[in-house]
Amino acid sequence: MSSYALTNCRLIDGINPGFRENMTILINGGKIKQIGRSSEVEVPAACTIQDMGGNYVMPGLINAHAHLFGSGKPMKAMSGGKAQKKLVNMLSTKVGRRILDSMVKSSALSALNSGVTTIRAVGDLLYSDVKLRDLIDSDKLEGPRLLVSGPAISVTGGHGAGSFANISDSPWEARRLVRQNVREQVDFIKICVTGGVTDSRKVGEAGRLEMTLEEVSAVCEEAHKIGFLVAAHAESTEGVRTALLGGADTIEHGGVLDREIMDLFLNNPRSLRGYSCLIPTLYPAITIYKLKPEKTLMNAVSIENARLVLEGMVKGLVQATEAGILTGLGTDSSCPFVTQYNTWRELDYIVKYAGISPEAAIHNATRVNARILGIDHLTGTLEPGKASDLIVLKHNPLADLRALSDVVMVMRGELLLDKPNIKKIAQVEEALDSI
Repeated sequence: MSSYALTNCRLIDGINPGFRENMTILINGGKIKQIGRSSEVEVPAACTIQDMGGNYVMPGLINAHAHLFGSGKPMKAMSGGKAQKKLVNMLSTKVGRRILDSMVKSSALSALNSGVTTIRAVGDLLYSDVKLRDLIDSDKLEGPRLLVSGPAISVTGGHGAGSFANISDSPWEARRLVRQNVREQVDFIKICVTGGVTDSRKVGEAGRLEMTLEEVSAVCEEAHKIGFLVAAHAESTEGVRTALLGGADTIEHGGVLDREIMDLFLNNPRSLRGYSCLIPTLYPAITIYKLKPEKTLMNAVSIENARLVLEGMVKGLVQATEAGILTGLGTDSSCPFVTQYNTWRELDYIVKYAGISPEAAIHNATRVNARILGIDHLTGTLEPGKASDLIVLKHNPLADLRALSDVVMVMRGELLLDKPNIKKIAQVEEALDSI
């Protein structure tokens, strides 16, 4: 087991406000053993000393809503239709599966090198994320901690149907798909309660209710009886309401909230833990709405739906924050211009659009996300006993979140990446910087 002493740190531990100067972190076997002022910590002789030179050390980021099957580079297939069907059919072949495995591996490594030490993957193709998680957990591949849903559960003609979601059209079919995913050893269940932006064909379809309350309830009952959380894609007020009434544990994306919905978030007797949480994803809606269609390759219907969904998500996030509802953070990576390495942009967007402070945004992406995902005993803050999931930055992210785009070291348990390497997509970066 490797032992390290990270000295001369400016520490952002995720617990105390601001940062503390001249701190030392002792790490052994991928876990934090001690944190204290450098003048007060005795460094064991066996430790490898890493002088941080006054750089900022903080918990690794957690992306609570990601897809690993794409890079973020715009593709016509992302807008559904024949191009998407053709791509999915190709990936289902023997050669295609090898390509898919390579893509998800590359995505996970890109995220890790950018400072994302934990990913919750919310919908895959052919259980590719499950396979990748197992390879990482068995130390056959380097990568972030992965929590995976396998294919989502949707309905005929619903969001993700035929791509990252399997199809159910009754409560009992929905239960069968839960059982199938559990058999494939997923970590949680993902459902699509409403339509989505990228594969919408009419204005308003993104938030249209597609799954019935009976279907949502069946999924949640089946998942909760074995202790699995349920994540629900919902992009409208009624979609959020139906998902919560059925017992969903997390709402992905969101919409405008009313009093009944806020009360259900805070006290949800049908959820696994008695309350539900919100995972907003402003990033893809902003890019689809703000960038020109010749860049995103999205049609006019999707662009208008992105605008509508963005308005609802922003208002809902503000309402949730004011009401004391637990709100995490996700990027919906693989959508057009939503790369695996730009998680920092989602933090920046919730600050600019929802008025959240940079420190609160960082907490949402670390400590709060860990609690929402049920892994706060492992990660999310830097304190003795937890995994050494941390990143090192040259500049203070509390002052400017862009500091998160320049990570100089990543540690994920026993894995240390010194001078991490990120292959950025030039056309994506140029377009995003123009927003």
